[in-house]
Amino acid sequence: MVEANYYVQEDIQMDDGNHENSEDDLIPKPPPRLAPRGIRSFTVCRKSDETGISGEGVVIEGVVLASGHCIIHWLFPPPRGGIAIFDSLEDFLKVHVKSHPSNRTIITFEDGEQKTYGEPMD
Repeated sequence: MVEANYYVQEDIQMDDGNHENSEDDLIPKPPPRLAPRGIRSFTVCRKSDETGISGEGVVIEGVVLASGHCIIHWLFPPPRGGIAIFDSLEDFLKVHVKSHPSNRTIITFEDGEQKTYGEPMD
């Protein structure tokens, strides 16, 4: 049998030094039973299409999950389009938005927030 020796410090403080932690805060806890919940939807509108494949206008609908994963649904080719999964919204942006600045892409989130990428519109 292995015997463990533990050192316990009575007055442990948080990093800011202003608050003491309770003993319950220091006890390791099991990971949550479920992943984080929540979905934020968005659309991708291209003012131009430098490759000539997906077209102009709204070409993608997507979601960002609470885990940070990004799932996109290409609206081309009809009738079903295609699905792609990225580890993050930033990974999606690197591949399909920032690498095509002449497309002048606008991402609109469900709450109305908009992000514009690419060359300025004339």
